[in-house]
Amino acid sequence: MFENLSTKLQDVFKNLKGKGALTEKDVKEAMREVRVALLEADVNFTIVKDFVKQVTEKATGEDLFKGLNPAQHVIKIVNEQLTEMLGVTDAKLTFSSKPPTVYMLVGLQGAGKTTTAGKLTAQLRKQNKSTLLVACDIYRPAAIKQLEVVGKQYNIPVFKKENAKPAEIAKEALDLAKQEKNDVVIIDTAGRLHIDEELMEELNEVKRGISPQEIILVVDGMIGQEAVTIAKTFDETLGLDGIIMTKLDGDARGGALLSIRAVTGKPIKYLGMGEKLEDLQPFYPDRMANRILGMGDVLSLIEKAQEVVDEEQAKELEKKMRNQEFSLEDFLSQMQQIKKMGPIKNLLGMIPGIQSAGIDLDNDINENAMVHIEAIIYSMTPKERRDPSILNGSRKKRIAAGSGRNIQEVNKLLKQFEEMKKMMKLMTSNKKKMSLFGR
Repeated sequence: MFENLSTKLQDVFKNLKGKGALTEKDVKEAMREVRVALLEADVNFTIVKDFVKQVTEKATGEDLFKGLNPAQHVIKIVNEQLTEMLGVTDAKLTFSSKPPTVYMLVGLQGAGKTTTAGKLTAQLRKQNKSTLLVACDIYRPAAIKQLEVVGKQYNIPVFKKENAKPAEIAKEALDLAKQEKNDVVIIDTAGRLHIDEELMEELNEVKRGISPQEIILVVDGMIGQEAVTIAKTFDETLGLDGIIMTKLDGDARGGALLSIRAVTGKPIKYLGMGEKLEDLQPFYPDRMANRILGMGDVLSLIEKAQEVVDEEQAKELEKKMRNQEFSLEDFLSQMQQIKKMGPIKNLLGMIPGIQSAGIDLDNDINENAMVHIEAIIYSMTPKERRDPSILNGSRKKRIAAGSGRNIQEVNKLLKQFEEMKKMMKLMTSNKKKMSLFGR
């Protein structure tokens, strides 16, 4: 979502790299470009004005930080200001001292509350929390059924009641959760196409009946600055404890994300980055600031890898690499683990310097390439996967036909695989040499 903004900011910093010293004129010219880039990303005008003013004052009011060139000096200040704008500290969910903890999800219709309720359940399951989902959206057709589908997928109970008001449903669900000793209750409330008094009064009735630990606004990141207005209105009426911004994997320019914390003062807790239940990411202000500035997000990449990588498989793979026994079967297994981490484009976006390396994440990365490679490998026999050297012309022809690809693609995959094996051999060889010298 911040790719265009990141590119423009990096262009600004490139222009400062050639400067031997940083003048006030240099800073002001750079900040004019930063201002334009932020406004084009749909950041709130007042926030942009304050941001540029603070960065300018800091960049011109201090000597260069020791060891930093002019560009690095400005990047450091911009990074600090972005982090401050986004919230400085990580805003985690809080838990009641006396279970169950109740989270009440609110927002307009179409923001993704029901799906987010399921995604939140998946996050809490990682913390060994037992959850009860509560269907309080009694107006939208199929809303209750949708929540039941989500609950069934993760084997989470869903409480519903016909011919009852939302406040009554929420209260009975809370009583049940106490009996069943559930750790968490997530209330999926109704939305409207726009904010109205009837909606707010209904939500206040639910709030008064259950006294939630947190009221969390689920807001659509695709609607731009309107998301900020919605957040302010919900906060003034209900008193929000946090925000989950959804649909940030689409065409959202990111301006609402940068504005909403600064305008409302309410922390962003999670980001919805896709349709799958696991596509709800905890929000880290410092990591997001790094990504916006093209500095990557290695910590999130590592955390994603730790979630999907099997430790025993990793040890076995290392042994095979050491003994140069790495096969196409192992290669396929690794690809499948990478796929569990999410779209390749998103993963590459977390690598520092990927955009400055000239890689266009939208046009240069072909998500289908992995599917094609899988099809080719699946079209081989187990013996061929273990020993690709036996692949002659007729075998390759059969594999190409079976995978729906052409022989050139089969040859290209085999060549890339051999290059990878050579690289692994070199790496393991160097590691052995280093150990011989006691390093």
